[in-house]
Amino acid sequence: MSAIISVADLSKTYASGFNALKNINLDIRPGEIFALLGPNGAGKTTLISIICGIVNASTGRVTVDGKDIARDYRAVRAMIGLVPQELSTDMFETPWATVNFSRGLFGKPRNHAFVEKVLRDLSLWDKKDNRIMTLSGGMKRRLLIAKALAHEPRILFLDEPTAGVDVELRREMWDVVRALRASGVTIILTTHYIEEAEEMADRVGVIAKGEIILVEEKSELMRKLGKKQLNLQLQSPLAALPPSLAAYDLQLVNDGHELIYTYDTQAERTGITALLNDMRAAEIVFKDLSTAQSSLEDIFVDLVRQKK
Repeated sequence: MSAIISVADLSKTYASGFNALKNINLDIRPGEIFALLGPNGAGKTTLISIICGIVNASTGRVTVDGKDIARDYRAVRAMIGLVPQELSTDMFETPWATVNFSRGLFGKPRNHAFVEKVLRDLSLWDKKDNRIMTLSGGMKRRLLIAKALAHEPRILFLDEPTAGVDVELRREMWDVVRALRASGVTIILTTHYIEEAEEMADRVGVIAKGEIILVEEKSELMRKLGKKQLNLQLQSPLAALPPSLAAYDLQLVNDGHELIYTYDTQAERTGITALLNDMRAAEIVFKDLSTAQSSLEDIFVDLVRQKK
């Protein structure tokens, strides 16, 4: 499948000398939800801004549906909708007016039925004639999405779209994003909410210090890098681990009442049988055990820590 967005050897160095992006290579597939994860200052917003034509790259090339973003700027920009982090809109306008105005900026003919659908889908229809200044923070954020969708883009960038939005509204917005993907829109999402990526993304990219350190199918990433924990509830608390168990890199927690053993699910042997045998030899008795799988958040934290 050919990429709808292709980034090749992209770098960005600001006038101050700060190297925000370093030799980025990335392909985005049509119709997917791609989550770009990274800590603050990793380069997520800079990368999005370059693809959207807001910031100029220092080196490298970006194409969108085969069109170069520099040579075919207007055609490329018409294919892209951008929801920025910042709430930037005319607070004295109404949702109805501002979404129609955004549509006109891209030379699209008036289509009141389409604008109505967008506002209804984002639960803004009953506020269409209210001044934007009177809307709640969550409504203002949804309005940014409505503006980005006004010109019917094929690609939608969501830069921290649910920052400051409550959990219930966040889930409503996830439903909107899924519906957009179902209609054929390609979604690129940056987020600090790991559960957002875990819930929605088809693929995950991790960026740290201006470099892409991993791009992987979400399910494959969790299969390859996910680890499991064996939690052992002890019959009697331990003051310290005996030397015979040192090789297992165990954690003694909960005031000595619990042992945690982390093992690789892809390893030839998990080591659990040997651990239980050595515990029996050390006369350590457990009353219960359970296992837990690593979340995407655990994997992300480990990857970024390795990059430091």
